[in-house]
Amino acid sequence: MPSVYEVFRRERPGAAMQHAGSIAAPDERFAEIYAREQYGRRGESDALWLVPRDAVQEIDDFVDEFDLKYRRVDGYSLKERLKEARELAGSSRRDEPGTP
Repeated sequence: MPSVYEVFRRERPGAAMQHAGSIAAPDERFAEIYAREQYGRRGESDALWLVPRDAVQEIDDFVDEFDLKYRRVDGYSLKERLKEARELAGSSRRDEPGTP
């Protein structure tokens, strides 16, 4: 029964590797030949990575292990803080003598 391999390729030196596609092959040797033929024969790839699909691990849920909201920008409500600051600044101006 053929195994499925994931192929990653790099277009030029220094670029990031990108997922190119999947190859079904009876073994690793044939998978390499198929990957070279499919993704490398026209010189469109600088490098190829071949990974058995069984070796790829999917992460289902991004759960925060620690509560680090202070490190993320979405933990702060900037609009609310600006509104409060403007209201506070506006009320303090009215309290000064000689201001309408």
